[in-house]
Amino acid sequence: MIAVLTALAVCALIAPGVIKVLGTRGFYVLALAPLGGLIWVLSHWPGSDRAPAMQTITWVPSLHMDIVMRMDTLSAILSVLILGVGTLVLCYCAHYFDDARPRVQVFGGEMVAFAAAMFGLVTSDNMLVLYIFWELTTVLSFMLVGFYRIRATARRSATQALLVTTFGGLAMLVGIIMLGERTGSYLLSDLVANPPSAGVYVDIAVVLLLIGALSKSAIVPFHFWLPGAMAAPTPVSAYLHAAAMVKAGVYLVARLAPAFAPLLSWQVLVIGLGSVTMVLGGWRSLRELDLKLILAFGTVSQLGFMTVLVGMGDAIVAMAGLTMLVAHALFKASLFMVVGIIDHATGTRDIRKLARLGHRLPVLAVTAAVAGASMAGLPFTFGFVGKETAFGSVWETGSLQPWQRDTVDIVLLIGSIITFAYTCRFLWGAFGRKLRPLPSRAVAKMHPPTPMFLFSPILLAALGVVSGFISGWIGHWFEPYAETLPDYGHELEHLAMWHGWGLPVYFSIVVIVGGTVLFLVVRALRERIFSFKPLINADRIYDATLRGADTLSLMMTRNTQRGSLPVTQGIILCTAIILPTTMLFLGSRDRLEASGFESATQAVIAGIMAAAALATVVLRNRLAATLTVGITGYGCGALFALYGAPDLALTQFLVETLTLVIFVLVLRKLPAEPEPRHATAFKPLRALIGLAFGVSIVLIGLFAAAARTGQPVSIDLPAAAYDFGHGANAVNVLLVDIRAWDTLGEVSVLIVAATGVASMVFRNRRFGAAPRVADATRLYGPNHDDDDDPIPPDRTTWLLGSEFRDPRHRSMVLEATTRLIFPTMVVLSVYFFYAGHNSPGGGFAGGLTMGLALVLRYLAGGRYELGEALPVEPGTFLGAGLLISASTAVASMFLGAPALSSAVFEITVPVLGHIKLVTALFFDLGIYLIVIGLVLDVLRSLGARLDVEGPDAPEAGSTVAEAVAARRAGDR
Repeated sequence: MIAVLTALAVCALIAPGVIKVLGTRGFYVLALAPLGGLIWVLSHWPGSDRAPAMQTITWVPSLHMDIVMRMDTLSAILSVLILGVGTLVLCYCAHYFDDARPRVQVFGGEMVAFAAAMFGLVTSDNMLVLYIFWELTTVLSFMLVGFYRIRATARRSATQALLVTTFGGLAMLVGIIMLGERTGSYLLSDLVANPPSAGVYVDIAVVLLLIGALSKSAIVPFHFWLPGAMAAPTPVSAYLHAAAMVKAGVYLVARLAPAFAPLLSWQVLVIGLGSVTMVLGGWRSLRELDLKLILAFGTVSQLGFMTVLVGMGDAIVAMAGLTMLVAHALFKASLFMVVGIIDHATGTRDIRKLARLGHRLPVLAVTAAVAGASMAGLPFTFGFVGKETAFGSVWETGSLQPWQRDTVDIVLLIGSIITFAYTCRFLWGAFGRKLRPLPSRAVAKMHPPTPMFLFSPILLAALGVVSGFISGWIGHWFEPYAETLPDYGHELEHLAMWHGWGLPVYFSIVVIVGGTVLFLVVRALRERIFSFKPLINADRIYDATLRGADTLSLMMTRNTQRGSLPVTQGIILCTAIILPTTMLFLGSRDRLEASGFESATQAVIAGIMAAAALATVVLRNRLAATLTVGITGYGCGALFALYGAPDLALTQFLVETLTLVIFVLVLRKLPAEPEPRHATAFKPLRALIGLAFGVSIVLIGLFAAAARTGQPVSIDLPAAAYDFGHGANAVNVLLVDIRAWDTLGEVSVLIVAATGVASMVFRNRRFGAAPRVADATRLYGPNHDDDDDPIPPDRTTWLLGSEFRDPRHRSMVLEATTRLIFPTMVVLSVYFFYAGHNSPGGGFAGGLTMGLALVLRYLAGGRYELGEALPVEPGTFLGAGLLISASTAVASMFLGAPALSSAVFEITVPVLGHIKLVTALFFDLGIYLIVIGLVLDVLRSLGARLDVEGPDAPEAGSTVAEAVAARRAGDR
């Protein structure tokens, strides 16, 4: 299973290149991947005499995120549909598209990726991993439905499908977590084998799961997105909306039915809404004039039918559900392909513009008739076998009360009558003569399809008939799943074309007669029957909901975000004060114990921090206020050191120092004090909000500490850090092993922040390293500094870049000190990096130390000195660091450890001897490089770039030629 999934993923990646080289014939090459997967599934079909095949990859055990794949009968049936129909659809694409333009190249990769996501979905036993594949199908569906992105209808339909199915997926995720936490396992097989006891909690969780399943399978009230998705190319409709994506919800219902079918909430949602969907979808199809929309609403109807059958929780009814599941994929995919050929040949799908097409394309007409016969449930087709089995099994099921099962069977009978009617309407609308002596204009100008274009729909239609004759043999493949459901005292009946005279036969006769009459009535009186607009329309409700959400968001934005940073921050802080404090005192927290204030040193440090905070409020000088804010940060670091946390103290001191430097770099471009016109009368209010926020944070922290009843996890951290993370420094092990995923996300945010700052400062060019002395020499000449004063040839300089600074801004003491201290800081930085896994330090602290060394070089020597210190583009450090950190996840898995966790490997070096290395070292190396790149980017953006004054000044990072040109322009 892992190999099949990997092969499909690799094929999806190379698909654009294959189609670019081979043209549309490259789709045949892409079809080999799902075809190979299909062969593997058929050769490893799970039988009733052996346990389902399982594969497990340990990923994140603490989060129950192990990749567990399981191939049982239900998974195998869906896999055959996904891979088999996917193969034929890709072959169909080779003739559907006229050229291999770039969008078609990407389309091929998206189709194969969708097959991979669906295969992963139906074979995932871990519900959390299943959810990941579930959402991948949603995203890929969005991209495929929006293929014609220049069309407003395609964009709207893609967005609609995305919003509806994502909403359902999020609800399903909550249900998964609820059931996983209640049962203690996130495996579907465990959940079905040992379902939790019924109750309100379980009912809510099951309803949330069903919201995800019903939205994915377009069950009322989520049915409206599927007809809208017909804006996609026909291959997408034939695959996603006939055989694959819309079956995901039906699959989930079938998977959970053995455990939850007896629940009342399950029966109301699955059986009730499924029955309504079957009738409503079929009736809506009778209104439509577009061939694809007729099939789309017919698909909605059939999905309701299948949901009822697989969700009833009866073994015999489930056999009918699986039969309809397979039959629907065969006939509906074939019919969608037929519509695509008609559209491709005539340029229209409107049944009012099509006439006598059956005379011009007899092979296509016969193909559609055969597939339509299976859809209508006519004898000698697999659809007939499923419908007959459904009528008989539902009538006798013991899973419902007698009046309930009779009602459901009558509803299914009515839905089948409507299905027969819209099948006739589809065939008549596409191929009928319609009392016209000559073909319509669209048909007259058509070009006939090639034989290979007809191959896929013909094969699918033929399989729908062949499957009917071998239904008994196919039924043996379905029975292992049916045996997981109760039979309610009825012996499991094998599938067959004919079971003798009985209720199913009489129902079929009623369907044929009633469907024919309904078709004729609708054909004759359609304008009268459908002249009115439906009172309730799901599309209009969806649009009204979006408009209401837009209005609400605009109202909230207008009242909370007025363009003033102080107002916005005040609203955030007030919310953070009022809401948690109110909930705290309304809740059950009634115990408060203050502990840990046993040292007088703490009181002294706290007093200094409070005085600095108060001074910040009253000071008018910006720089002085910034420095007093820094005192509070250094005080916090001192408290960390006092409590025995040297790692935190070191990091706090380094971060606080770097933050002060960044503030100073920005403040030097601002006036020393705010102008009088910027003065505000709300300073006392701001001080009050700040004081209240601080008090509330302290209170919440004290209550939280007092609420602890168990032993804190911090007691076990040192031992766990050494045993599992192979390091004695628990703080560093937390960052690079236990919380490595969180750390990777945080450094990614840092990279985004650095990019955002640089993008705002560098309006024209984002790239480039800081300028070097050689650039300044070519720009200004060898004996000129920034103010064009001659530089004496015998002047002693400690730093190269300082030659180009105004002498008034130079400090010989600072330059000499920098010359001496810089190498020491670099060595200290490397020491912190290497020693951090067992001693105070780490990649973050080492990177900050190296960053402060660069800051010192910049402050002492200017922007040219920064270029001499590290003449490398910051983006190189940022990208390399992120790549190294992310690659550690893969490296750990190859060494047998979970992703982004520490794995140990030992090597012997001739000179150094036996060396024991931990993969966390390389993760820390990535952090080290990212922090250096971040500091370098900040210095280049807020330092070197802001040093350049004047509209004609060259921009940092520009080429020498551009700088010289800008200089000459300024001289002129």
